[in-house]
Amino acid sequence: MDRLLENLAPGVKPRLLLHSCCAPCSSYVLEYLSPYFEITDFYYNPNITPESEYRHRTEELKRLIREMLPDSDVRFLEGRYEPEKFFEAARGLEDAPEGGERCLKCFELRLNEAADAALACHCDCFATTLTISPLKNADHINAIGRRIAEEKGVAYLASDFKKKNGFRRSTELSRQYHLYRQDYCGCVYSRRTETELQAAR
Repeated sequence: MDRLLENLAPGVKPRLLLHSCCAPCSSYVLEYLSPYFEITDFYYNPNITPESEYRHRTEELKRLIREMLPDSDVRFLEGRYEPEKFFEAARGLEDAPEGGERCLKCFELRLNEAADAALACHCDCFATTLTISPLKNADHINAIGRRIAEEKGVAYLASDFKKKNGFRRSTELSRQYHLYRQDYCGCVYSRRTETELQAAR
């Protein structure tokens, strides 16, 4: 990705559809990429329950864009809230460990929708903030992104945003903008796992 950014023509900003999972993870990624791309920040996360949690995270991302990048060309696009699609994707994998097959199905669901949104918005490529998390395997996410990109005919910007202290920078920005930092990924299964871990402490 760094080589790609270095080779961009001066004054030319390709159009990027950036799938965002939440405001804290998006903070550093938006800071890093906004000088290079015309960004449509796409919020599509049907895995998040309950809906009140989903709405809270949506508003935090919108606030972050307004406050951190008031003069930028970043625009916010909210996808449909479709928890039934997540539950269908997770069927039979309810007891899979965090980071396992259920999570891969969830990544695939969200990146599929991001690729479709990129095509609909006439973007040059799409990417995701998911790779900034220390708990998520960037190689697995990028493999899914590349496969979907090839199937749909739109470029995928592979990343590992946790590198170059990206995750640490995201925590700094979260404190600076007083962002809501959730204590579980978003789905009921990750929330159950976090509850079990807390009970065992």
